[in-house]
Amino acid sequence: MEQIASKPAFDVAIQSPRLTVAVFKADWCGDCKYIDPFMPEVEEKFARDLTLIEVDVDQVGTVSEEQNILGIPSFVAYTDGRELVRYVNKLRKSREEIEQFLQRAVEVYNTIHK
Repeated sequence: MEQIASKPAFDVAIQSPRLTVAVFKADWCGDCKYIDPFMPEVEEKFARDLTLIEVDVDQVGTVSEEQNILGIPSFVAYTDGRELVRYVNKLRKSREEIEQFLQRAVEVYNTIHK
């Protein structure tokens, strides 16, 4: 997963015509650490359909504020610079829930890009 360390890098990443899902995280976040072990497999499973990027909310704080990220980890899907869908809540996210969200993001993207 590409690490995004600045607002310009974030802006470039979400401008892609490809489906891009930003994972907003932080080093101190226990629920973020919980998803770390299985995220490489999830990323591989969806590699043909989307690009995952990791956004550290402490390093790129203004992006988190602009995107209205209130809880982490949060998942937000973008294409061509606009938000398609988001998965944001305060609860720990399971692998199954994350995969369901990514599948929904792919379906929304495919509806737009037929």
